[in-house]
Amino acid sequence: MFNQMNRANLIQLFGPAIRVLLVLLTLATAPAFAHDPGLSAARLKFGGDKLAVRLTFARDEIALIAPMDADRDGRITQPEFDAARARLESLAKESFAVRLDGREIPPSAVAVVLDESNAIHFDLDFPPAQGSRLILRSLLIDKLPRGHRQFLSLLDAGENALAQRMLDAANNSFECDLAALPIHQKRPHAFWGFLPLGIEHILLGFDHLAFLLALLIAGGKARETVKIITSFTVAHSITLGLATMDVVKVSPGVVEPLIAVSIIYVGLENIFRREIKRRWLLTFAFGLVHGFGFASALRELGVGAGVKAVTPLLSFNLGVEIGQIAIAALILPLIWKLRQQPRFVIRYVPACSILVALAGGYWLIERTVLK
Repeated sequence: MFNQMNRANLIQLFGPAIRVLLVLLTLATAPAFAHDPGLSAARLKFGGDKLAVRLTFARDEIALIAPMDADRDGRITQPEFDAARARLESLAKESFAVRLDGREIPPSAVAVVLDESNAIHFDLDFPPAQGSRLILRSLLIDKLPRGHRQFLSLLDAGENALAQRMLDAANNSFECDLAALPIHQKRPHAFWGFLPLGIEHILLGFDHLAFLLALLIAGGKARETVKIITSFTVAHSITLGLATMDVVKVSPGVVEPLIAVSIIYVGLENIFRREIKRRWLLTFAFGLVHGFGFASALRELGVGAGVKAVTPLLSFNLGVEIGQIAIAALILPLIWKLRQQPRFVIRYVPACSILVALAGGYWLIERTVLK
């Protein structure tokens, strides 16, 4: 009788905490089995005598369709790229379709470029044609990994945004009335296109989420938590801006493994070091690394150096901050409540931290050994 009552009291006492803990464990373990969906960009610009289309993809995703790394050493040399050029140009021709008033318009010129950030660019020029009903279709999404999305932006000759759309395998086309487009007017509203992309990037960036969870689950007073989040925000904003404006260049092959190392380190630190008063200094250092990771996402969207990059940069970064604040606002009250139970601090914080560190180890292996 006593055992039954004792068991019932324990369930009543710890039941809510255990249920919330399961949510936190799910957040911690999900990164190890999920991948951030691929992201690419389709940038269309109306010129005086043509419609110029630039498609930007991550090199690794295109390599799934058209292998380039012949010796499999993780690098694409110029001879390897030249050997694959014909296949890439053929793929570029099949990657995008333009239809005007029911007539298919073939590209008049095709070029393929591999830049220093390991992005592949398909440049297609479509000749001018008379008509009003324009239909654009991105044909390569079906061949890329499941969940791939493509950010399409339609620009006028002054590179002002006329229309923006996020495409995926189920919705890979965009239709518009040319007569209704203010092609010669200035309508710079790229801000509202990149803001939700920043929010989406942090919510679907499972490695960044794991790092943030490892920081928050260690607890601490509100003041210390604010310092940690602020230092991370300031640090990644610095490197995001420098990398996007081409002031500093760091290869994704270096950045992505370092992000995994940061996750492993913070997870292990939660176990072996309970004092977090100066953690904001460590968070600042790792925030610089994560900023380069955010910059890679902007590059995949075709955002580069120059004045035109300022608005997307600010908008995207603001979206990232909104996503981080939303996550912190959701998780922190739960963590503070749970930390009032000694068992949570002694058992469950280390358990969650181990899972986060294991997730980081998985990413490190994936981004180095298995790459």
